[in-house]
Amino acid sequence: MNQLRATLIAAVFVAAFTFAASAQDAKTAPPKAAKPPSSSHEAQHEVKAGREYSGMYSFLNEGEFVQITVEDEGSVTGFLSRYGEAEGDKGAFLEQYFRSGKLDGNKLTFTTETVQSEWFEFKGTVERGEGKSPGDEAYYVLKGTLTDSTSDGAKKVNTHSQEVALKRFPAEASAAKN
Repeated sequence: MNQLRATLIAAVFVAAFTFAASAQDAKTAPPKAAKPPSSSHEAQHEVKAGREYSGMYSFLNEGEFVQITVEDEGSVTGFLSRYGEAEGDKGAFLEQYFRSGKLDGNKLTFTTETVQSEWFEFKGTVERGEGKSPGDEAYYVLKGTLTDSTSDGAKKVNTHSQEVALKRFPAEASAAKN
C-alpha cells in the first residue's frame, strides 16, 4: 500500500512538473509570423533599393574619381575629384559637388556645380560589371554619356560629350578614401 501511495505521489509530481514545463514553453514560444508587409513598407523598400550603388567610381584619368551616394527617394549626392586642365589650375586637384542627381531604377543622372567655368553632366545607367562579388573592382559600372561643358569669358558654352564606363573601386579602396 505504501508503495502504491509513493508511486501515485510520484506520478502526480511528474504530471504537475510536465504541466508546468509545458505552460512555461507556451509563454516563451516564438511569436507568430508577422503579417505580410503593407504596400507602404514595400514602397520604402523600393525607395531604399539602389543604395547598393553608392560608392566610389573611376573617372576619366588615373587618380580621378566620382563619389556617389544614393539617398532617400532616389536623390543622389556626390562629387567629382579630378585634375584641373585649365591654365590657372593645371594639375591641381579640383572637387566638383553635384548640383543635382537622381536615380530612377538603374537610370542615373547628375550635374556638377561649375568650377573654373567648367561643369559635367552624366546620363546613363548603373549596371553589373565584371566583378564577382560586391567588394570587387567593377562590381558595378556607370555606363552612359558624360558631357563636359565650359564657358568662356563671353559666356559662350563649349560642350564635349563622350561615352564612358566608370568602374566602381574595390570596397577596401572606397573605405580607405572615405
